[in-house]
Amino acid sequence: MNAGVRPVRPIITAQSVPFLPRHVILRHDKLRARWLILVPERVLVPEDTAVAVLQLVDGQRSVADIAAELAAAYTAPVDLILADSIALLQDLADKGFMATVSERT
Repeated sequence: MNAGVRPVRPIITAQSVPFLPRHVILRHDKLRARWLILVPERVLVPEDTAVAVLQLVDGQRSVADIAAELAAAYTAPVDLILADSIALLQDLADKGFMATVSERT
């Protein structure tokens, strides 16, 4: 691989089945009473809505399934939740913090 070329990240769609790669951990910090995303040499503090999505990311559910589950739980428009979920997961994928089942080898 060329030194200046970044690996291709997945494009997140409603049909994507996302999962957290081994180097990414979603953990609740009891001392500070908040959720954290632990990645090599970084700690991210996600908002509550992001945590709701990430807790359902399991490598089994599609993004559409996650959005439908959240829409039912929060009595919210599924289209809005789907769009927000795709944006969140794509941002994480672009940073290398999210993968999809099709990427597993």
